[in-house]
Amino acid sequence: MMEQLVLELQPPEPPSFAGFVAGPNSEAVAAVAAAAVGGGTDTGVLLWGAPGAGKTHLLRAAVREALTAGRGAVYIADPGELVATVPERLALHGLVAVDAVDAASAAAQERLFTLFNALRAQRGQLLVAAGGPLAALALREDLRSRLGWGLVYEIRPLPDRDKPAALVAWARQRGFGLSDEVIGYLLAHSRRDMPSLLATLVALDRHSLAAKRPITVPLIRDWLHRDIGLAS
Repeated sequence: MMEQLVLELQPPEPPSFAGFVAGPNSEAVAAVAAAAVGGGTDTGVLLWGAPGAGKTHLLRAAVREALTAGRGAVYIADPGELVATVPERLALHGLVAVDAVDAASAAAQERLFTLFNALRAQRGQLLVAAGGPLAALALREDLRSRLGWGLVYEIRPLPDRDKPAALVAWARQRGFGLSDEVIGYLLAHSRRDMPSLLATLVALDRHSLAAKRPITVPLIRDWLHRDIGLAS
């Protein structure tokens, strides 16, 4: 698919809140952003939703924001990594983001439970992401209860009808324009989730600046044909 070809040619931009189109998730994004800098009052924030909705992006953006603000923070992609940690030490980071908690083993869930309590004692924050609602997750009940004490948000994908306007607005903020033809091409030839679409636009923006040409469908086709010998 086209987006895979483009993204292989340019390193991805680090996840940030500015690089996420909130759409129907503005309240959730605000809560995660507040937690990133220690401004939230809740220990836990759980994000759940379908793959590609942007949960991982938000977790990593929160950790990046926390580190930029001089706060200790860590992102854990695999909850299995928790088994080899000492939760009380991990809690010294202040902000801990754990992805895919619905895949956590019994041992990892035990560590996560202890981590939650340690962070709560130190007024830290735990951000977690899962593929489904809290009630449906295969978690031990005491951990489910702890996570339910905090904020729980479903991260909903931006509706297809809103994506063209969102892409135009995002590009305008970065100082370049997008034609209807380019938007139609992107939506037809790439993954339709917003994180992938925005990452593709970042790569195209970099290339158009280097080539000193505006982003057009011919530019995209020429780029792919020249660099990988394929026409999209």
